[in-house]
Amino acid sequence: MISATQILKAKVLIVDDQAAGARSLKEMLEQAGHSDVTHTTNLDEVCELHRTNQYKAILLDLEMLGSTGFQVMKDLNAIESDDYVPVLAITEESAYKLPALKAGAKDLICKPFDVEEVLTRVRNMLEIRLLHEGARSAATTNEILAQQDPLTGLGNRRLLTKRISAALANARRHQNAMAVVYLDLDGFKEINDTLGHSTGDTLLKIVARRLESVVREEDTVARVGGDEFMIALWQVANASDVATVAAKLVDIVSQPYAIDDHRVAVTTSAGVGIYPDHGENADSLMKSADDALYEAKRAGKNTFRIAQPDYTVSGAMSASRLRQ
Repeated sequence: MISATQILKAKVLIVDDQAAGARSLKEMLEQAGHSDVTHTTNLDEVCELHRTNQYKAILLDLEMLGSTGFQVMKDLNAIESDDYVPVLAITEESAYKLPALKAGAKDLICKPFDVEEVLTRVRNMLEIRLLHEGARSAATTNEILAQQDPLTGLGNRRLLTKRISAALANARRHQNAMAVVYLDLDGFKEINDTLGHSTGDTLLKIVARRLESVVREEDTVARVGGDEFMIALWQVANASDVATVAAKLVDIVSQPYAIDDHRVAVTTSAGVGIYPDHGENADSLMKSADDALYEAKRAGKNTFRIAQPDYTVSGAMSASRLRQ
């Protein structure tokens, strides 16, 4: 619900090449309580003003030097990011009404002005614009939340899969390599059991920040399970390059943690899958990294392993059995 206060505080621009007409309309709005009203007689600055201020309503006189107002509306349509130009066209020519609506105006104000009509149409325009922006913002927020781990703020598996697919497309296009690192904390269950889930949650948050500190901005760190993390490395030179990163990740996680007067120790095991040797798509790369993680666990934990091109895992034991 949009409040009256929000409507009255919304930015409004009046465009009229006649200063007297622009000032008159501005005074009318301000007397009704609108607190952020700007006017201009310079048609060349309208687009730049809108880029800077993102007006919620633009009152545009069409009878400026003939039909110049239509060109201003065309220019505004060209710069509007969401294809919604909040123009209220002002005209006393009945022949301009339909062309104005077809050109993108959302409503019309007729001359000579009826004060109540002007204020009502401006209010309605502002309410619709603010509702439109609120809906768009909510949709964006929901999309972000749908791809975010609520505890750590990292991406989740959904976002990770998208980023891996994007990195693969980039690697194919430039004929280079990218990699996936799969990490699982060693002994995390014991920390939860002995110190409680609150301590465990705090530990996961700190681990998330440590992992982010090792990789580059273009890489993606995600939490994909209770104590499981996965990283998409956007571009790597070779296996040695990835090994260096994996070693740093294992090392930084193993550093001591001070949580609520407790000195907490935890390590991690990691598996690495590299495109194109260990997989051609997101699923196969994550499977290769998972298989390599199993090998790291079997090797004694607190280490990493890189998958092999001909790597297979015995069906007798799954990696998940060692993730304790």
